[in-house]
Amino acid sequence: MEPYTIPAATQIGHVHLKVTDLQQSLDFYCGLLGFELVMMYGKDAAFISAGGYHHHIGLNTWQSKGGKPAPKNTAGLFHTAILFPTRRDLAVIFKRLSEAKYPLTGAADHGVSEAIYLDDPDENGVELYWDRPKELWPKDENGELTMYTRQLDVNGLLKEIK
Repeated sequence: MEPYTIPAATQIGHVHLKVTDLQQSLDFYCGLLGFELVMMYGKDAAFISAGGYHHHIGLNTWQSKGGKPAPKNTAGLFHTAILFPTRRDLAVIFKRLSEAKYPLTGAADHGVSEAIYLDDPDENGVELYWDRPKELWPKDENGELTMYTRQLDVNGLLKEIK
């Protein structure tokens, strides 16, 4: 087979999650995170988005209604990463989650990005992040991209909205 490189402009368009309780998931993704309900698909599925896109996240209970979260020690989704356009936008959602006392599972500075981690009601991992401009991404002595995991400067992040 010949080598192949996926086109640089390729994007991941949406994620579709199996959930146990559709309303509970809508309360989280729409009510807390601020996604907009685009449409219900019958009574067991919904499509939600940011900015009027047909859907960024699909939610359904077709095979999972009333079920249990997937065990952490098995193959499957680690997290869905939701990219915010600016650091200020990340600060606003961080403050919103803090005020709602929603539990976080982590927060990190990865050099290329800053991220907040939490679980949705079905224990699916969710990463909320923003990317630093590419010219600020850390590089090693050979000019190669270097990512890391360091403590997020929460106070610095919150200064974006003061």
